[in-house]
Amino acid sequence: MKIVIIGGTGLIGSKLVNKLREHGHEAVAASPDSGVNSLTGEGLSEVLKGASVVVDVSESPSWEDAAVLNFFETSTRNLLTSEAAAGVGHHVALSVVGADRMAESGYFRAKIAQEKLIRESSIPYSIVRATQFFEFLKGIADISYDGKQVRLPSVLFQPVAADDVASAVGEIAIGRPVNDIVEVGGPEQFRIDDLVRRRLVALKDPREVIADPNALYSETKLSERTLVPDNNARLGETSLQTWLAQLAAQIPSARKHSGVVMMNKEKEGQKKAS
Repeated sequence: MKIVIIGGTGLIGSKLVNKLREHGHEAVAASPDSGVNSLTGEGLSEVLKGASVVVDVSESPSWEDAAVLNFFETSTRNLLTSEAAAGVGHHVALSVVGADRMAESGYFRAKIAQEKLIRESSIPYSIVRATQFFEFLKGIADISYDGKQVRLPSVLFQPVAADDVASAVGEIAIGRPVNDIVEVGGPEQFRIDDLVRRRLVALKDPREVIADPNALYSETKLSERTLVPDNNARLGETSLQTWLAQLAAQIPSARKHSGVVMMNKEKEGQKKAS
């Protein structure tokens, strides 16, 4: 089965491409670097020839309100139009748990608009809403930092490993369209302020995390369960402890790779000097 992944070189896209190929599918990673641009429409008709499924895990290069809305509306329209012409039978899009409960945020208004276009199109679809990723914990601290402290509401939070999201999206992509929303979350619940605090401590980041009931999250006032999936959600297998252990195991190999690169550069420098 030919499956085209829009945004196929990003965090989720690259994992998804590998997983699909391991299962024998023709997974095509489509991105501006490969000559496919969903925003301008460049390369879409060519890459979609013979495709059975399109998975959209692309991300806007700008989160400014007007820019992000334009990105998701324009790129989604371009994709759906090109898919109809190519006879694609399943459109899968990655969205966010709670998007419809955070309309105060320009980013989430754009995701809501994207979902609406997909639901109203003629293409059978599956919308996968995932909770925030473990990989984004530091990023949450960054957007919640006021210059002195990281201020977050102490609400429930059920983050998931990016690898589990990619697995869920892959399973849905090769299945029949659900013509509905599927939610994906992690296996454990936390308080968002506590988990971000723990992550910053582990990273030796000195910023203080404050539980503030009036703090906004991406411009939005959160309720207790805004960020939590419903009871029918698919739950990933990777716990926080397992994810941290996997992350720690990657560090030595990353350092080794960095050391090899430095040694090669030194050798190249020595050759040039001699």
